[in-house]
Amino acid sequence: MPLMVFALVLLALFAIELLGPVQIWIIQPFTAAIAQVSAGVLQLFDSTVQAQGIVLSNSETGAAVSIQPGCNGVEAMIVVMAAIIATPASWKSKGIGIGVSFLAIQVLNVVRIISLFYLLQWNPVWFEWAHLYLWQALIMLDGLIVYLLWVRMLPGPATGDQPSTLEVSP
Repeated sequence: MPLMVFALVLLALFAIELLGPVQIWIIQPFTAAIAQVSAGVLQLFDSTVQAQGIVLSNSETGAAVSIQPGCNGVEAMIVVMAAIIATPASWKSKGIGIGVSFLAIQVLNVVRIISLFYLLQWNPVWFEWAHLYLWQALIMLDGLIVYLLWVRMLPGPATGDQPSTLEVSP
């Protein structure tokens, strides 16, 4: 049953994400916010970095990265949300799990964007490899680890029984 719930929630969330109004009113502004956060972090060390919409650029070098769908952490979050919703737990625990996983995925995603921004300026070939392979896997691994830690923190089933003890006679 949890596997079917996972599949249905996953399908529903991906279908909702693809809707035009959701893209316009939620996904694009969220992605632009990620670009702003990334630029804000970078500006602590490099005043030449700026964000304009979903584009992060360096005003001196002209190097720029555009945060496209699939690079904003939304898909990884959808997978983790579906897994959390499908897991037998209280809605309070599920809410905590979704919140913590959102933060973990987005913090790592900002690190990802910053690293790719500088990697592009250093070596475009390494940028492509890190973008297409390394970071995709790391973001999903991050989601999996957070999910597994969340599952580990869930309270056991409340049966009302006292734990049994094993008595050993001398």
